Amino acid sequence: MSNLRRFATALEASEACGLQILDWLHDAIAQKGTATLAISGGSSPRAMFQNFANTAFDWDRVHLFWVDERGVPPDNDQSNFKFANDAWLQPGNFPKQNIHRMEAELPATEAAARYLAAIREQFSLGAGDLPVFDVIHRGMGPDAHTASLFPGEPMIANRTDLVAALRVEKFAQWRITLLPGVLLAARHTAMLVTGADKAAPLHAVLHEKFEPSRFPAQLFSGDTVWFLDAPAAAQESQ
Repeated sequence: MSNLRRFATALEASEACGLQILDWLHDAIAQKGTATLAISGGSSPRAMFQNFANTAFDWDRVHLFWVDERGVPPDNDQSNFKFANDAWLQPGNFPKQNIHRMEAELPATEAAARYLAAIREQFSLGAGDLPVFDVIHRGMGPDAHTASLFPGEPMIANRTDLVAALRVEKFAQWRITLLPGVLLAARHTAMLVTGADKAAPLHAVLHEKFEPSRFPAQLFSGDTVWFLDAPAAAQESQ
C-alpha cells in the first residue's frame, strides 16, 4: 500500500514534504557524515525551498543535485536551477561547492555527459553501478509524467543508464533527466503532488495496471511517501 499523506492545502503539503526530507537527510548524515539530495522543479515546492532557506541545517554536509532540467540557461525563468536558487540556495547561503546543477545552457547531450561525470565522481561509481541517492524529491504532471519522463518515452524502459538528454516534442524543448534506474534506487523518495488536475492521473498511477510507459509516475519504490493536498487526493479513499 502506498504511503499517502493528505493535507488541506498545497502549502501544508509542501511544508510537510520539506520536514520529512530534512529528517531523512539528518539520518543519512548521522549514519555516514554526508547526504545526497536530488530535487525537482515546478511551483509546488516553493514553500519547501523557502523553508529550507530559513532552516538552520548542516547544509555543508549535503550534496545537491537535480532530477531534471529544461534546456535553458540558469538565469532563464524556466530553469529548475533558477527556481531553487532564487527561493533557497542564494537566500539560504547554500555552499556553492555542494551544488551540482545540470549545465543546461550547453547542448543537451554535452550537458547530460557532464552531469553523468559529476554523479560518477560524487558517488565513486564503477562501471555498471547506479548511484544511491539518500533522498529524491519528485513531482508529477497532469499527464502522469515524472522527472522529464513523459508518456511514450522509450527511455522509460532503461534501467541501466543514469542520465539522458531527451527531446520533448510537446514543448519543442530538450530536457536532461535522471533515468528510471536511478530514481528507483533512491533510499527515500518524496513525491509532492498538488492540484485538482492531478487527481485523475494520481488515481491511475496508484490503481491502474503497472504500465510506466503510460503512467511514468508509477516508477516509484516501496520507500516512497506521497505528500498530497486535498484536491490532488480527491479520488483516494481515506
